[in-house]
Amino acid sequence: MNKSIVLRKSIYFDLLASFIVLLLFMIFRKTVNNVSLFDGTNFMIPSYSYITSFFLFPIACFFIHLLSGYYLNTIRQSRVGMVINTLAASAFISLSVFFILMLNDVTVSYKYYYYSLLVLFILQFSVTVFFRYIISAQIRHNFRTRKWTTNTIIIGTGDKAVKTAKELEKNAANNTLIGFVATNNYIAVPADMVLGNMSDLNTIIENNQIEESIIAIDKVDEQELFAIINSLYKYNIEIQFTPRLYEILTGSAKISKLGIIPLVSITTPSISDFESVIKRSFDIVISLFSLVILSPMLFYFMIKIKMDSKGPIFYRQERIGRLGKTFKIWKFRTMHEGSENGTPQLSSVDDNRITKVGKVMRKYRLDEIPQFWNILKGEMSLVGPRPERRFYINQIIEQAPYYCLLYKIRPGLTSWGPIKIGYSDTIEKMIERLNYDIIYLDNMSIFTDLQILIYTFEIIIKGKGI
Repeated sequence: MNKSIVLRKSIYFDLLASFIVLLLFMIFRKTVNNVSLFDGTNFMIPSYSYITSFFLFPIACFFIHLLSGYYLNTIRQSRVGMVINTLAASAFISLSVFFILMLNDVTVSYKYYYYSLLVLFILQFSVTVFFRYIISAQIRHNFRTRKWTTNTIIIGTGDKAVKTAKELEKNAANNTLIGFVATNNYIAVPADMVLGNMSDLNTIIENNQIEESIIAIDKVDEQELFAIINSLYKYNIEIQFTPRLYEILTGSAKISKLGIIPLVSITTPSISDFESVIKRSFDIVISLFSLVILSPMLFYFMIKIKMDSKGPIFYRQERIGRLGKTFKIWKFRTMHEGSENGTPQLSSVDDNRITKVGKVMRKYRLDEIPQFWNILKGEMSLVGPRPERRFYINQIIEQAPYYCLLYKIRPGLTSWGPIKIGYSDTIEKMIERLNYDIIYLDNMSIFTDLQILIYTFEIIIKGKGI
């Protein structure tokens, strides 16, 4: 299944729809301004550059569709979701673009504007949803005829795995069960369908192009469940598991597949596609703006760091990010060179390894300015759990195995944890901060991000960074 083909086709048809809509709307405007319509009122021919419109209108439509989040998951988009998304985008396009198009029109009656706005909305919605329905129908046909399928494995070989496999085969037309992965010696599934055990996971996923996994283990404890989840995250596949009773009662188990037993997806972000796009767009705009505006301060501290102590200006350190993948985080160096000597050590307020300039920078969190570069690269976000080193994550997981849940989103420059806890100089504080991050994970929204950024700005102004 080639997601990129569907994405390219969706963009192409949306652009084609925008050309058709603009052409039909221009014909309508010219007709209305030359023929006696709407209570016999005559309208003048609008003075307008058609060539400019044919260039700018499709770009504007594409940009709005992009912000709507429609292109994030075109294959899995339901027909109802597609219609609602198109309806909202068409309304926004009509209201915003319409007044720009009609601004230079000379008219006797404003009734002309109201009719034109309605016509533009109807055209935009009808033509766009028509092409999207064609793509949606083709996607469903490809899944129905098994030309496309979602290769799926079930983690577990016990009775629950057998039940899940039967439900999957009966109701999930988009999925093809490739086999089972054993977690113990009890085998209730067909022996020829057992692909191996957890140690063979890498080979199983790569050789069979697995896109989805379902954890269905009998009598699993939390430690084992999160250990399995932690093993799966790095492969960038959908991870689901059958919910237990308390998860259903507390409302944390959301049905991700209708028609089969409820499955909890822990790789699907808790925010909508629309908010995901807005969040990423906000990250890019703010990071670019900050790097430009703060460039004089950047150069100032680069000089101060170099004059204050020996060593490089910037400090790069390996951290664990989204999907459990490693990346290099950028910071201004605030400690004397060779402070750790190869052994990770947590810093504290009175740490004598911190330089004079470093203390000032940490107090106002200025040492983290270079991380705007990590944000631009897509490794981090403005708001999200602070990324940790593998050395400390391994210790945290021993006491809080649910840490791996943070892997489903980008780590951030700031979050509730750093605001409430500050610098974490012990594993206990790291776990306490983790609990705030889990709360953020369950309550992610653009509004929540704005609140966190406001609190962070207050901390920076008051110099409470350390």
